[in-house]
Amino acid sequence: MSPHWLKKKINALELYTIDVILGRRADTGAAIYGAGLQSLSWLFNGIVQARWWLYRHRIFHDQPLGCLVVVVGNLTVGGTGKTPVVEKFAKALRDRGRKVAILSRGYKSKSPPIWQKWWWALTHAEEPPPRIVSDGTTVLLNSEDAGDEPYMLARNLPGVIVLVDKNRVKAGAYAIKKFGCDTLVLDDGFQYLPLKGSLNLLLVDKTNPFGNGNLLPRGILREPIKHLKRASYIFLTKSNGQRDPELEALIKEHNPDVDLIECAHRPQYLQRFGVAPDAPGARESLTFLKGRRVFAFSGIATPESFEKFLRDLGALLMGRERYLDHYRYEESDLAELFEMARREGAECLVTTEKDAVRIAETRSCALPLYYLRLEIDIIRGAADFDEAVGRICFPQSGARAASRS
Repeated sequence: MSPHWLKKKINALELYTIDVILGRRADTGAAIYGAGLQSLSWLFNGIVQARWWLYRHRIFHDQPLGCLVVVVGNLTVGGTGKTPVVEKFAKALRDRGRKVAILSRGYKSKSPPIWQKWWWALTHAEEPPPRIVSDGTTVLLNSEDAGDEPYMLARNLPGVIVLVDKNRVKAGAYAIKKFGCDTLVLDDGFQYLPLKGSLNLLLVDKTNPFGNGNLLPRGILREPIKHLKRASYIFLTKSNGQRDPELEALIKEHNPDVDLIECAHRPQYLQRFGVAPDAPGARESLTFLKGRRVFAFSGIATPESFEKFLRDLGALLMGRERYLDHYRYEESDLAELFEMARREGAECLVTTEKDAVRIAETRSCALPLYYLRLEIDIIRGAADFDEAVGRICFPQSGARAASRS
C-alpha cells in the first residue's frame, strides 16, 4: 500500500463526508453516516458551550496585550473568503502608519519534529518563539512550513510582520517586544478566546451562511448561530449585490446593533505560475479567459465559487478536479492533472492563488498554468475598504465598538 494511494483514499473519504454534510448524498449509507455525525455534533456543541461559559464567567481568563487587536474570523469552517479580507485590513492599517503583525496558527503547516520540541524543552526554560514567516522585509518560510494563508499574506504584504504559533498570546507579545508592533490582526481568531480582542470582525458567506445549522461534524458551524452576538462588525462576503432580508433579520435577531458591511470577491488578473512576476507574459488580463479551453483544479473549501468565476469570465471548462481544502500536491497529482487537461483538449490550467503556493515553484509545466488573483470590494456599508478600516479601527468609532465587546 503506497503512501500516495492511502492519501488518495483518505481524500476520497473526506470528500464523501463533505458531500454528506452539504446534503449532496441522499442514499441509505449517507443517512446512516449522517446520524453518526449528528451524535458527535451534540457532543461538540456541549464542549463549545462549556468553554464559552468558563470564559464568560471569568473562570478562564483572556489576556489583553495593551494594543489594538483586530480579530478576523467566522462561525463556520472555511469558505468565507477570510484571507483577502485579512490582507486588505493589514494593508490599509499599514498604509495608515500602524506597525502591523498578523498572528496565525498556521493551519496545516509543517510542525517541527518531535525530537526538536523535546530538545528545546530540555535545554530552555521558556517556550520556543513563534515562527517568523515574514519580518516585514523578507519572507523567511515556505508555504509548507508556514501554512498556505500565512505564506500568501507574507508574500503579498511587505512591511507587515507575519507570525505563526498556536499560542497567539505568546505570538502577540513577541510581535510587540521584538518588532515594536502596535496593531495585531488575529487571522481566523474568532474562536481563540485566550487573547482579548479590541474588535471582533465576523465574516458570513452570503452564499452559504450557516450550512444546515448543525455544528461540526454534522454541519459546518464551529459554534452556535446565537454567537453572532459576539461580533463588533459583520462582513457579508461573496455578495452578488442583492439584499438578503432573511439573513439580515437573523443576524439582527442575535446582534441588533451590529453594523453590516457587504463585500464581494472580485477577480483581478491571471498570474502565470513559474514565471517571474515582471517577466513578459507573466500576467494576463481577465479577457484572456474568454472563449479559451480551460482545465480547472482547486483544493479549497468552496470550489464552486472559483469555477463560477471562470465560467462568468467566458472560460470553456473542459474539465475540473477538486481536492480537499489545503491539499498539498505531489508530483504524481500534477502529472495526472496535466495529462487530464491534455486529454480533454485544454489550452491551459487555472487554479487559485491559495493552491498555487502549494505547488513547488521549480515544477515544470506541460501546459501553461495560471492562478486567479482575487481582491475584496465593498458593496454596501462603506464607500470603500479604507473608509471601513477608518470607521472600525480609529478613534471616532473605536470607543463604540470596544464597548460592545
